[in-house]
Amino acid sequence: MLHLNLFIFGCGHHRAAWRHRASAAERLGDIAYYEELARIAERGKLDAIFFADGASVSHIEDGPRWYLEPLTMLAAISRATERIGLISTVSSTFYTPFHAARLVASLDHISGGRMGWNVVTSMFDAEARNHGYEAMPDHAWRYGRAEEFIDVVLRLWDSWADDALVLDRAQGIYGAAERVRPIGHHGAHFLVDGPLTVPRPPQGHPVLFQAGASAQGRDLAARRAEAIYAVAYDLAAAQSYYRDIKRRVREAGRSDPVPIMPGLVTYVGSTEAEARAKQRELDELLPQEASLRQLGMYVGQDCMAWEMDAPVPPLPPLSAFEGPKGRYATILRIIEAEQPTVRQLLGRLAAGGGHCTMVGTPEQIADQMEHWAAHEGADGFNLMPPTLPGGITDFVEQVVPVLQRRGLFRKEYETTTLRGHLGLRRPAGP
Repeated sequence: MLHLNLFIFGCGHHRAAWRHRASAAERLGDIAYYEELARIAERGKLDAIFFADGASVSHIEDGPRWYLEPLTMLAAISRATERIGLISTVSSTFYTPFHAARLVASLDHISGGRMGWNVVTSMFDAEARNHGYEAMPDHAWRYGRAEEFIDVVLRLWDSWADDALVLDRAQGIYGAAERVRPIGHHGAHFLVDGPLTVPRPPQGHPVLFQAGASAQGRDLAARRAEAIYAVAYDLAAAQSYYRDIKRRVREAGRSDPVPIMPGLVTYVGSTEAEARAKQRELDELLPQEASLRQLGMYVGQDCMAWEMDAPVPPLPPLSAFEGPKGRYATILRIIEAEQPTVRQLLGRLAAGGGHCTMVGTPEQIADQMEHWAAHEGADGFNLMPPTLPGGITDFVEQVVPVLQRRGLFRKEYETTTLRGHLGLRRPAGP
């Protein structure tokens, strides 16, 4: 069975989605909009919805990025849904373990065991300057902190035994003191006595997602993540990442399934021509200046003077790039495979920034998804609709039924927790 998440982002993942006549640009501060998206995904029996997060804002004229804080949104969405999983990004660089553990555990209780947390180390100096840093700490420091952060959060969730609450009214004993214990953590980055103020979450541990792309990131993901988001431009790139991560998981001595879910942008039409027309309509709304600025962020240099209809100028090799390596590696692969002009590259990156894009009929898209799953490219996909709500409605109403008929996706939820949807065991308590 495939695993499918909906990655909710503004009006959709295409940079020009907010300009489309049917966009929800006026509703981005309305929680009912996000509740509706979650219910569409739940109607399609998807595993989860997912929110990314960012801690800085620039070039607001280019279009929306961040609006409502995701953990706050998930508290509301948990009350508007019943089965679908709920995942939010949590920055190990900007949060503290106690704060994150308390928030996520509380949401796991509120949702009845449907929470997941996507741990990121963050990446931009502008974000760092909103959290007390002069600049973003170096890569090795951030990953060392992330490792310790995860360890402390898991220990805090385990600071309460599952049976810690006694609730003996007659004897006047609310909880068993010996079943709630401090963790006494004194590490390189954190001092945390514990215990947590929230009893152990329904899932034991809310599901840990990561998206490691660098060698250090892949190592951390293989040792600690329970599910992994990935960037893969094509099947060959997906297979390379998939096989590397699965090998690292085995070498770490783990037998967990650790499903890998590359991002997937889909344009669905009753014919391939109709689907391509949808893609073209959005691409034609793409503003040149904003697109070049986004490309500059991805490649770590100023692209504003690049000639639009000339080949992409030479870029440094991956080993010399200091920024987020997953996206940069994807851009290098696109350039190598397609030799695009700058204009063509911008169109390719417009939706999802280089994630796999499938354009066609429901059957054609299902064929490609099935091919990836059958050939070690993916255990599922993190859906990144170019428009919202239209893109996810198209997928749920047209592609999901094809996958269900082929026996590739569930017709009904069989479990009530995110762990259950993903086929993950519940960790034993202390």
